[in-house]
Amino acid sequence: MLINDLILKSSEDYEDYLIKTRNYLHKNPELSGKETNTSNFLKREISKLDLKIHEVDGTGFYAVLDSGRKGKVLGLRSDIDALPILENEKNLSKKRLICSNNKGIMHACGHDGHMAILLATAKFLVKNKDKINGKVIFIFEEGEEQGTGIESMLKSLEKIDIDAFYGNHLTSFMDTGQISMDQGPVMAGCAVLSINIIGKGGHGSRPDLSINPIFAASNILNGLTTAWSNQLDVTKTVTLGVGSINGGSDLAPNVIPDKVKITGTLRFFDMNEGKKSMEVVENICNLTAKAHNCRVEFDKLHRIAAYPVNNDNELAKNGQQAIKEILPNSIVKDKKWFASESFSRYSELAPSLFSFIGTRNKDLGSGAEHHNEYFDIDDKSLIYGFIATSKFAVNYLKGENDG
Repeated sequence: MLINDLILKSSEDYEDYLIKTRNYLHKNPELSGKETNTSNFLKREISKLDLKIHEVDGTGFYAVLDSGRKGKVLGLRSDIDALPILENEKNLSKKRLICSNNKGIMHACGHDGHMAILLATAKFLVKNKDKINGKVIFIFEEGEEQGTGIESMLKSLEKIDIDAFYGNHLTSFMDTGQISMDQGPVMAGCAVLSINIIGKGGHGSRPDLSINPIFAASNILNGLTTAWSNQLDVTKTVTLGVGSINGGSDLAPNVIPDKVKITGTLRFFDMNEGKKSMEVVENICNLTAKAHNCRVEFDKLHRIAAYPVNNDNELAKNGQQAIKEILPNSIVKDKKWFASESFSRYSELAPSLFSFIGTRNKDLGSGAEHHNEYFDIDDKSLIYGFIATSKFAVNYLKGENDG
């Protein structure tokens, strides 16, 4: 059987496994760094394939498939954590088929689907290892949402001479059946803002005896708004999302607080512009605070937390060609996502490719934004994720004389 026919036939054979696996994981979500039961489930499934499991500090791990023939080494990665979100029993249009059993914790980003796809791909590649050369590293990364597992995973993988990494992300902004593997930056880098404006507290009746950090904070926000239209390159988008401003108490309106805290994030596709935007933020904060006789402290959370996900040009080109060979109408282009991903870090070890797998289906009610109580996926998208991952792996690891 030709390899494309074999993958397509296997996608039908594994459909029930994909759905049941995703459903189990969706019903039993765990937060970043606490995915003990999730990790144990994944290890049990991997153990059924007689693959050696390599422990990583925390809940993450990886397993190795050796074809027994010389060749390249390909890392296939899935994240495993969920989010602290109370799931709505409905998606965008109807009552959802399955819900989280852990109240207040939800797979609201598709990681349950990512795990199911990688497990099914592992089953396929183990069964058909005669179709590949080299090795496959199946990577299950702890805590993508909080970045708790990436450092230990990278440290563990450094000892392996990996040639390339591949990963998927189910995406609600693309229809089921669509796959994107664009060249260059496809997901944004992220900088976390955590700014403390320090003044001098006092009684509201004598503001002149205090130094009110609230006024400094409000002027900082106004200054940032102006800076974004005047100081950054208009051809290199950087978004500023202010998430909170906290200071004082509504129970004590006559008390001027000592401190106000501002938090938020920046998102960018150009690393240099991202660094510049952080400098702009810090400069405005310091100078504006000084004008109000306040000072600023940036705490340990204030940093560039994630680099842009940047697809290797050659891998993206080969990946698009691979998908066109098996799903000729699925590739869509020019898809960028302003969310951020720890997958960007794998490119420190080897070239990488991150694919978007559409999961929007209006009839089924899937298509809500990620990290949202209404988020849901179309089960059919799991099949496309399996086909894309398996096809890319086989093409990348096939022998020179293989068809």
